[in-house]
Amino acid sequence: MPELTRKEFYDLADQCKERALELALFDQNRVNRKQCRHFNMWLARLKTYDQLAPGVQDISAARPITRYDLMAAAVVLWLVSMFLLREQLSVGGNRFLAFGVWGLVILLYFLPESLYATTVELLEAKVLRVVEALEELLISQEMEVTEAVFFKIKENLNTARRELRQQIHLAHRR
Repeated sequence: MPELTRKEFYDLADQCKERALELALFDQNRVNRKQCRHFNMWLARLKTYDQLAPGVQDISAARPITRYDLMAAAVVLWLVSMFLLREQLSVGGNRFLAFGVWGLVILLYFLPESLYATTVELLEAKVLRVVEALEELLISQEMEVTEAVFFKIKENLNTARRELRQQIHLAHRR
């Protein structure tokens, strides 16, 4: 595992702030596939550093599954089952299968996305955990940064924390 340098540590703190401000632009209750994939690549990079491993190792990857992906999978499953089972089921069985799957599609439409995917709000919570891990590392003085850099990193992390907490709070006020 590579060692985290001071420059990379400073860049990570800046990236946390940028990510927090960027996530604030999206609907908190919806899944954003691009943001999920971007977070997964970033998290994989974070997990390679020795110093950050204890703080970020238990953060799971984001699940970029949208509501329409799930509904499309249900429709494809329905079409395949209708094609394979049409001769083995009676007319009543085919009707039951058809109405049952359409009921499932309607149920999937109203199911909250946070049950099967990672919403923007959950991404913000994961980034907040990264911010806390970075701050623990900063306060432990393990990185041995200068006083000016310490306060700049601290300012970036505080800005990210405030923005993330505000967005999470606003998502729960509804």
